[in-house]
Amino acid sequence: MYQALYRKWRPQTFDQVIGQEHITETLKNQVRSGRLSHAYIFIGTRGTGKTTCARILARAVNCEHPVDGNPCGVCPACRGISDGSVLDVVELDAASNNGVDNVRALREEALFSPATVKKRVYIIDEVHMLSTPAFNALLKILEEPPEHLMFILATTELQKVPATILSRCQRHSFRRIDSARIAAYLGEIAQKEGLDLRPEAAELIARLAEGGVRDALSLLDQCSGAQVIDLEAVYSAMGLAGNQRISALLEHILRHDAAAALSGFSAMWMDGKDPAGFLNELSGLLRDVLMVRVALRGGRELLSGGYDLATLEGFAKRMTTEELLCAMGTVQNALGGMKDAKNPRTAAELCLISLCDDTAGESVAQLRARLSRLEERAEAGAFAARPAPAAAREDWEEAPPPPESPAWEDEDELDPADFYEEQPEDVYLPPAAAKAPAEEVRPAPPAFSWEELCARVKGALPMDLQISLGDEGRIRGRLDGNVLRLEAAPGFVYGRFNRPEVLEKFSAAAGEIAGKPVHAQLSELKPQERQVRSLEELAKFDEVRFI
Repeated sequence: MYQALYRKWRPQTFDQVIGQEHITETLKNQVRSGRLSHAYIFIGTRGTGKTTCARILARAVNCEHPVDGNPCGVCPACRGISDGSVLDVVELDAASNNGVDNVRALREEALFSPATVKKRVYIIDEVHMLSTPAFNALLKILEEPPEHLMFILATTELQKVPATILSRCQRHSFRRIDSARIAAYLGEIAQKEGLDLRPEAAELIARLAEGGVRDALSLLDQCSGAQVIDLEAVYSAMGLAGNQRISALLEHILRHDAAAALSGFSAMWMDGKDPAGFLNELSGLLRDVLMVRVALRGGRELLSGGYDLATLEGFAKRMTTEELLCAMGTVQNALGGMKDAKNPRTAAELCLISLCDDTAGESVAQLRARLSRLEERAEAGAFAARPAPAAAREDWEEAPPPPESPAWEDEDELDPADFYEEQPEDVYLPPAAAKAPAEEVRPAPPAFSWEELCARVKGALPMDLQISLGDEGRIRGRLDGNVLRLEAAPGFVYGRFNRPEVLEKFSAAAGEIAGKPVHAQLSELKPQERQVRSLEELAKFDEVRFI
C-alpha cells in the first residue's frame, strides 16, 4: 500500500529534524542529563515539526538504550510507541476532545502508573481548541503531576492559550524553515524515491510550502506523477496556470483597459473562479510585485513562488510604490466588503474598474499614486522638450538664411538732426526737441494666466492645496478688473481654500502678474461644471512646472 511521502519520511530521531536545531539540541541535552520537565508546549506554524518532536521526545524518555539523547528505535518501548501498541503514550486531538468531561477522564486515568514503559506521556495537539472549563480542569494536574506523568502540548495559536497554562509549561517556539534548506531536503527525498526533480522546481515547491516541510513533501507527492518534475510540471500540478491569467489581468489594469479586464474576469467567473478567491490572487500578485520593488536584493526570499521573477520585475518597473500600495488598498477594501455585498461579482467588477481608471477616486492614496507617477516621469526626463518633426527640420534646412541687417559705418558720428528734413511735416521735430530725452514708454501689462498664477502661489500652499491646483474641477480662477474671482468645489476643497491667509497669497501673486492691487474672492463651483482630469492632462500641466 502506497504511503504519503510526509508520513514515509517523518523523522524518527532529533537529528533527522531539519531547521529546528535550537529545540532539538535542548531536548537531547535534557534526555541525556535526565533533567526533564513535566510539561512542554510546542508553538509554531503548520508543518514545522511540533508533533514530530513530541513523538520523538515521548520515545526518547521511555527508550531503554537512548543514543546521545535520541531514541534507539529498536527496543520494545520505541517500537511499541511507534506502532501504537503501547497504551501509556496517548495522543489526543483537542479539536475533537475539547470538553471538560474529556479532560476529567484524562485526569483520572493519568493517576495510574504506566504498565510497560517508564513514563505515561500525553500529547495534546491543537491545545488552543480546549474550552475554558477544560483548561481549568487541566490546571491542577498540569501544575503538580505524578512523577510518572509528562504532558506535551502543541498549538499554532499561542494567543488562545491561557497564561495560567503557559506559566506551567516549558515553552519551545518552532521557526519557519528556510526555503533553500527545504529545497535541498526535497532533492534528497526525490533522489531516494527515484524522482527526476529539477533544482528550479524544488525551489518553487519550497517557496510554495511557506516554511513547512510537511507541505513541501505533500506538494512533491502531488507532482510525482510527472516523469520530469520541472517548473511546468509544478505549475500544472498545483493549478498555477491560472496565475498567468491573473498576470494578464494586471497587464490590462496597467494599460487602463477596463473592457479587457472585465472580459478576463468574466471568463474566470464562468470557469468557476470565486470573486473573493480571484481578488486574493490579485492581491498576492501585487504583494509579490511590491516585494520585488522595495526589496531588490532580498526580494526573492519574500516571494510567494506563484509567479516567475521576470514577470514580477517587469511589473515592478512599470508601477511606483505608491501605485502598488494604492492598488493593494483598493483590493483589500473590496475583500473586506465582500462579506456584506449582496452580489460579490459586482463588487469584484467595481474593484477592477477602480483599478483601471485612476481618476475614479479622489482619496489621498489615489492622489499620491497619481503624483508619484508624474514625479517619476519628471525624474526620468519624460517632460524634456521634444525635437521638431523631421519634415519641419528639412524645411528649415532648405530655407535660405534671413537677410543680414545693413551695417552702418561710423555709427557714433550719426546725428538724428541730419534726418529731420526727411520726416513728414506732421511729425517734424525741431533739433532741440529731437535731442531731448525721449519719454519712457511702459510695456503693456502682461495677460493674466491661471497657470502662471498657480505656479507662483503653489510653493506657499500646503501639500493638499497644491494637489488641488492641478485640477480645474476643484479650483479655478479668472481676473475681473481688480478682482480675482476664484471658484472651488463645494465641501472639503472650498473649506480648505476659504481661509484669509490662503486668499492673501492668491491676491499677492495675482497683483504681481497684473501689476496692480488685486483682491481675491472665493465662491463655490457648480457641481455640473466640475471636470475630472485624466493622468495625461495632469502630465501636461506638470510639464510647465518641470521644463
